[in-house]
Amino acid sequence: MTLVEEWRRAWRWFSMQAMVMAAAVQAAWEGLPPDMRAAVPAGLVTGVTLALLLLGIGGRLLRQRKG
Repeated sequence: MTLVEEWRRAWRWFSMQAMVMAAAVQAAWEGLPPDMRAAVPAGLVTGVTLALLLLGIGGRLLRQRKG
């Protein structure tokens, strides 16, 4: 297993950004106090996270411009 050629520029890739956003949604959800969590449907958080992960997979499969 080896790193991709342009691994130092990975932060610019949409796929990486989507994965980081998915992780941030989950971290924010875990950081909320229980009373605030009760106000947000858990299915919404799960749906947003799954959508971001699917977008990340799609972004990884598509050719992203160079430069």
